[in-house]
Amino acid sequence: MRSENFTSITEFILVGLTSHRRSQILLFVIILLIYTLTVTGNLGIIMVIRADPHLHTPMYFFLKHFAGLEICYVTTSMPQMLAHLQAGNGIISFRHCTAQMYVSTCLGTVEFLLLGVMAYDRYLAICYPLVYTIAMGRGRQLQLASASWAGGFFSALIYVACVLRHPYCGPNHINHFYCELPLVLKLACADTHITEAIIFVLAGVLLAGPLAAILTSYIQILSTVLQMKSTAGRRKAFSTCGSHLLVVSLYYGTVVSMFMRPRSSSASDVDKHIAVFYVVITPLLNPIIYTLRNKDIHAAVAKILRR
Repeated sequence: MRSENFTSITEFILVGLTSHRRSQILLFVIILLIYTLTVTGNLGIIMVIRADPHLHTPMYFFLKHFAGLEICYVTTSMPQMLAHLQAGNGIISFRHCTAQMYVSTCLGTVEFLLLGVMAYDRYLAICYPLVYTIAMGRGRQLQLASASWAGGFFSALIYVACVLRHPYCGPNHINHFYCELPLVLKLACADTHITEAIIFVLAGVLLAGPLAAILTSYIQILSTVLQMKSTAGRRKAFSTCGSHLLVVSLYYGTVVSMFMRPRSSSASDVDKHIAVFYVVITPLLNPIIYTLRNKDIHAAVAKILRR
């Protein structure tokens, strides 16, 4: 029989960040401002890259994908978070919660895969500049981007299928501000040890795979840069890779601390506090990190303003 025949819960209640009404109103204003800035900043990156032919390179092709991905990612959780803060309660239907789990897990996985692809792109550009244009042609760019999206779609499907194979008939309070998969699984009315093991192994592979590609790429990049005789060349290489490394550190630092730390059976606010950083703060910082010292972006913006 299908698991939904045993599932009596029709909705979940998201506890959110606070239950105090004044704090909820203040958070509503702050989150709305952050969401607006995040969407505007990432949309600005996309528009600048599309408008300037000099930025139609593999590096900015992947950056454009990453910016679009960030817009989609914050939109899966922050508008709902704003609605709950405004209403003063966090009621969400079972189907809506399931859809949110799938989309957020999918987009989060695509982000990690795309970070690995971006590191590989920098490796080819710095270590093999003579064949870079051919090796990272338009077809290869589309293949790598498509593979990242496909990996996110299929892995999220496995995650959610594992969660939905269990019945949900007991408590329905989630101590979070959106439906995060591990916390929903804790509410299942069945033994979830096998499911948790499957999810842990798959998450480990999806985190370790791109991380291995990033570390390998940057070890080779560092070796190549140290052999450069030109100081200007070294400075440009470090400047190009610095933004990407900072974003990688932010993502892996927060997500690894979230999913790889020991789980406790009691309710804890630590999960949602860490999630605030990678759901709210990091997407806001990405446009700043990638454009702050990027002379190509600055030149493109200057051209657009002159027009």
